[in-house]
Amino acid sequence: MKIKLSYTFLILIHAILALIVFVLPFLAKIYALLIPIVGFFIVYQTKNKNNEVLLVSAYLIGIEVFLRMTNGNLNNEYVKFCTIFFMFYGMIYSSFSKNAFIYWFFLFLLIPGILVTASSEYFDIDVRKVLVFNLSGPVCLAICAIYMFERKISSDNLQSVMVALGLPIVTTTVYLFLYNPSVHDVVTGTQSNFETSGGFGPNQVSTILGLGMFVFFTQLILYSKSRAMLLINGFLVIFITYRAIVTFSRGGVITGAFMIVSFLMLMYFYAGARNKAKLGFVMIITFLMSLGIWTYSSLQTSGLINKRYANQDAMGRTKKDRLGGREEIIDAEFKLFLDSPVFGVGAGLGKKVRNENFGMQIASHNEITRMLAEHGLFGIFGLLILFITPFILYFNNRQNLYFLSFFGFWLLTINHAAMRIAAPAFVYALSLLSVRITTPEKAEN
Repeated sequence: MKIKLSYTFLILIHAILALIVFVLPFLAKIYALLIPIVGFFIVYQTKNKNNEVLLVSAYLIGIEVFLRMTNGNLNNEYVKFCTIFFMFYGMIYSSFSKNAFIYWFFLFLLIPGILVTASSEYFDIDVRKVLVFNLSGPVCLAICAIYMFERKISSDNLQSVMVALGLPIVTTTVYLFLYNPSVHDVVTGTQSNFETSGGFGPNQVSTILGLGMFVFFTQLILYSKSRAMLLINGFLVIFITYRAIVTFSRGGVITGAFMIVSFLMLMYFYAGARNKAKLGFVMIITFLMSLGIWTYSSLQTSGLINKRYANQDAMGRTKKDRLGGREEIIDAEFKLFLDSPVFGVGAGLGKKVRNENFGMQIASHNEITRMLAEHGLFGIFGLLILFITPFILYFNNRQNLYFLSFFGFWLLTINHAAMRIAAPAFVYALSLLSVRITTPEKAEN
């Protein structure tokens, strides 16, 4: 699973890729087709001996938002379907743990909600479409989880997966800069900003950039073995964090910050006395760097970013809702659950029923309340599986320093962006890996 090309060269190539697609947008679709094709032959040649499907899938996860904002996606669920395919492809060569049956059971729990939808009296909806839209995320999560459940992987190989995930995020960030180099000129209010998000949904852009913040922070802390690597990774952390902040979508930034803090906490907890002193210094530097990024962002947005995070409008007045209107949807979905506590209203029908009962046409942004409303009691059992299982595995293998970060990314993301993109499904499954920290071999005398 080792990356043969130099790290710096790969970053440069992915920055140039953003420029090429910006100038020639039609190439985005060609690139979207090439990734799974090339990935297929890589896995075929290696027989997945080193879990190459994880590299290919991670790359697909990282590139999804870029393909969406450049109209490169063949459809909205393209990356999820590709990821599911590669997980099954990897199982052909490497099988899966028999203990992963718990996630097969999770898939089984989705069936009652599907049957309710299939037998619904709504003739004006496309049943196949609503099922695919609402269940592609949970199904992708389950299949990824089945493949990664207790799968042994070294910490170095896991970091290679992280790099494969992060490189396309470099492309996304550079593209955002090309699309809108001057943040100051387009920020006029405190609402989520499409201009600074490449013309695409700020929520999803912020989510993937928040993930990028974490990826390159870990590169900075653990894998910067020279001054040049420190400068490159430090710049990427600053650049990606800044562009995430100025999307004015808070969810991804808060999630990325949580991942970094969780990682540092686990590092500090397991470190010896000598290393704790070093980590304390790292935490101070991280805080100062964060303060600098925020100050620059505030200057570029004329202080509007401060008001955004203080839940104020451009005039400084405190907004009534703190979650952009999502509170009403959450409340409505709880009411739907109480009305249909056993089977729910049906998979994918939450939006339709909410519109009829409460006049809300917006799709749910919260996967937890959506599962309750649409799957009822079966949704509760499914959520319990997703919440409890990773911690059981972690207590038996505490060498995955990214565990809390991976689990936290999934939990926080599904609460503000549901599972619109494949990232939360894949990153959740990474928390199930059985990681072994690799140590350098001693040289012979």
